[in-house]
Amino acid sequence: MLSAMQSRQAAGQHWSATGYRQHAGFVAELGRPVVELLAPEPGERILDLGCGDGALTAELTAHGVEVVGCDASAELLQAAAEKGLSTVLADGHALPFEAEFDAVFSNAALHWMTRPDEVIAGVVRALLPGGRFVGEFGGIGNVAAITTALRAVLRESGIDALAVRPWFFPSPADYRRRLERQGFRVETIELIPRPTPLPTGLRGWLATFADPFLRHAPPAGRAALVDRVVELLEPALCDADGNWQADYVRLRFRAVLGAA
Repeated sequence: MLSAMQSRQAAGQHWSATGYRQHAGFVAELGRPVVELLAPEPGERILDLGCGDGALTAELTAHGVEVVGCDASAELLQAAAEKGLSTVLADGHALPFEAEFDAVFSNAALHWMTRPDEVIAGVVRALLPGGRFVGEFGGIGNVAAITTALRAVLRESGIDALAVRPWFFPSPADYRRRLERQGFRVETIELIPRPTPLPTGLRGWLATFADPFLRHAPPAGRAALVDRVVELLEPALCDADGNWQADYVRLRFRAVLGAA
């Protein structure tokens, strides 16, 4: 069975801390409402699942909590550790924790973990009785236009990309069922359409997140493929001033372990 890290590598997704900071700094900035939903209390111990470079993890510490950041990318964790954060290299599908945390928090990471029931089971193991699981990630319809364009351009090149499914984007009803089956009481769960400005344009987004698709093309032809994707999406996702936005749809939830 592949670990989370191996699953990412198998899908062609590799992480650069520098590239992530340059092209995806908005991820942590837009995650602040999830921190508010978490409502951390001083003295709590919290696991940040899929912490990336630790930008939001560092903000959690300002609430007087003890935070452990875990991620499957050693390079991103190195960037988090350089911020003075406590980090663990961990497979999101097999978390190595037992009844250690008051809460598990996750922002913009759960959609990379494509075996969600295993992830939820690990969260259950990691939590203390009555602990909470709070997060936000891609929901059904997330980056639908971008994904469709990527598949269409690959098909134009004779590459069948229909089987490329690097992300898990559930509906609220689907994810609620998964949480409840493992003992969570869901307090809130909602789908939030959130067109998201891309500070370095669509090319920066593709350079950071589209490896699972682009890796199926020969290296020499990838630049032309990106040009074609940009051409297809410009009428829908780029305004008259050249500002790009991604068609994000987020699933935000808060659940508590155990009955009411």
